[in-house]
Amino acid sequence: MKLVLHNYWRSSASHRVRIGLGLKGLPYDYVAVNIFTGEQHADDYQAKNPSGQVLTLEVIEDGGERRLITQSLPILEYLEDRWPEVPLLPRDPYFRARTRMLAEIVNSGIQPLQNLSTTNKIKTLGGDPATWTVEFISRGLGSFARAVAETAGAFCVGEAPTLADCCLVPQLASARRFGADLAPFPKLVEIEARCLELPAFADAAPDRQPDAVRS
Repeated sequence: MKLVLHNYWRSSASHRVRIGLGLKGLPYDYVAVNIFTGEQHADDYQAKNPSGQVLTLEVIEDGGERRLITQSLPILEYLEDRWPEVPLLPRDPYFRARTRMLAEIVNSGIQPLQNLSTTNKIKTLGGDPATWTVEFISRGLGSFARAVAETAGAFCVGEAPTLADCCLVPQLASARRFGADLAPFPKLVEIEARCLELPAFADAAPDRQPDAVRS
């Protein structure tokens, strides 16, 4: 079996899945898809991902069958179901639900409002993408911080990293890139620092990827 990750270095969705693969110790082939030059709209990529978005996980089974999964949270849930040995979700049903809730605050509540397609549209309408984005990031992180206060230990939910941490760390990286003030969220920054001590998080960082653009 072989895993191929079609992703982009600075995509927060891609970042989440790289963390999950690292936590589970799963090797994969890295295939860069440059969303700034429009590679996600090429016919060969859209054959894998009809939405024309990053990212896509390609699973090549030992018999040669190819399976394709898109969207970061379904990919992470697939990894969890197939390789449960290092869990990304707590066993307790309540804390599993809280973990998914935290992940969705980022996935549904923040990320769509900072996507390249959204910020490009704001520009065409004459707005300021930075002002737009920072407001929604700050509001979403406030929601995340209030919610995580009920479940946090060393990590977002208890004493081991979960799906929620896979979403938080990339979101904080994006927040800094857009210039959001993280001073109101010391607990989130503390959790992030603890995560980044782990190789799975450190190695998944955008600036460590082979297609990273370094100024």
